[in-house]
Order: sequence, then structure tokens, then C-alpha cells
Amino acid sequence: MIGALTWKLRRAYARLPIGAACRCCLCGARVRRFLPYRGGWRAAPAAMRALRVIGSDLDHFACPRCGCHDRERHLWLYMNKYGLLERMRGAVLLHFAPELALTTVLAHAGLSRHVMADLYPSRPEIVQMDMLSTGLANSSFDFVMANHVMEHVDDDMTALRELRRVLKPGGLAILQTPYSDVLERTFADPGIRTPEQRLELYGQEDHVRLYGRDIFDRFASAGFASRAARHADALPDVEAPKFGVNPSEPFFLFEAIENRSFK
Repeated sequence: MIGALTWKLRRAYARLPIGAACRCCLCGARVRRFLPYRGGWRAAPAAMRALRVIGSDLDHFACPRCGCHDRERHLWLYMNKYGLLERMRGAVLLHFAPELALTTVLAHAGLSRHVMADLYPSRPEIVQMDMLSTGLANSSFDFVMANHVMEHVDDDMTALRELRRVLKPGGLAILQTPYSDVLERTFADPGIRTPEQRLELYGQEDHVRLYGRDIFDRFASAGFASRAARHADALPDVEAPKFGVNPSEPFFLFEAIENRSFK
């Protein structure tokens, strides 16, 4: 009860417009601060802190107005910077684990079709779909979006090849994913099975691996060319604290390259 009350008070304070120096780029609200995730970075597992895991901004996570997460805000800023919203007009998007706030704003992007999919759908408009075998036609999508999804997928290489298969040549995949820039190689072990073990070693109870610096080559090997960019290069004028985003998180953008085996 005390914890719930404390959370409500923190949220009410964060929503006060007086002296608000932060802004949510999704709902447009000016807020005093963004709310932390599970106590923030200091409460994260020791291994995650030691390995400098790059992902969500745990200290400035949720918008106290619309509830969107920092990774949605950051993705929206990246997409605007690269003109992807203009490119989406008349395009077809396959969107895994669609976030409610991001889906709401994408409704105004002029997509000809927005397929929202998840292995365990949480809303009526989301279709049940396994990323390992989508059942979709070859080269049938212009965009694929999976924001912080790949770390949950048991066989990520099979999933990546499936995403490449359904993308048209030149199509774009947005694959934001937490990773460690300390690890040289992606780390996964079949002996790490329990939620407690996964939390400590992968960063969350339902993660199945921790990506390392090889993530860019690993993703590209499934038939993509990396178009990834750092925040400092893509968004040099964006003040990370103001928008509640992690300036260490890159834009994981990949372009589908020609592959004759799909024809």
C-alpha cells in the first residue's frame, strides 16, 4: 500500500507543469521529470552495471502523462531525424510487440497497412504471430519494427532471417535492443533458465541473452546492411535529459539487401 501511494505521489509531482524542464515528444506534455524503472539504474543487477548495459534509461523511463517509455521516445526522435515517417506514407509496416503510445502516433503516419503482431497479443488489434515463422509472403513489407524484442526471442538468428524474408529488398528493419559494449560477443547459456538467473545475467526476467559488441555484425549476417547510427551523430542537438532518452543507445537501423534465394 505504501509503495503504491509513494508511486502515485511521485507521478503527481512529476506531472506538475510548474518549472517543467522535460518534454515528452510523443504526447507533447511538459513534465518536471520522467519516472524511473524499478528504482532506477542504482537498483539494477550488479552485473548489468558492471557490463555497462546500454538500453533503456532506467532513471528517466516512463512519461508521467502518457506512460510511454524512453525507448519509444528515442525511437520517435530517430525516425523523425531520418525522415522515416515521410517514407512510411503509403508503406506497409510489420510491427512486433507494438507499444500503445508509439502505435497511437504511427496512426497518423499515412501507412497503407500496419500489421501489429505478438506471440502473446495484449490487445484485440494485435494478431498472434511467431517471429520464427510468420506465415507471411516473401518481400511483402517495406518496414519491420521490433523495439526491444530480439532479446526475448529464443532463436534470434532464425527470427532475423524470417524478418529479412518478409522485407522487400531495400526495406528497413528497426531493431532496438539492449547490449553491452564491454562484451566482445553475445552471451547466452542454456543453463540460465530461472527468472532470477535471467534478471541477474541478462538484465530482465524474460530476456534470453545479452548482446555484445558483435550485435551489429550478428544482425547484418541475416541479410542486412547496417545503417546504425550513434545518438551523438544522429541527434547532436537533442538534449537527452530533456526528452528522457539514453544518449548511449544507438539507432539500430538495418536495410534488407538483395537475396536471390528468397525469389
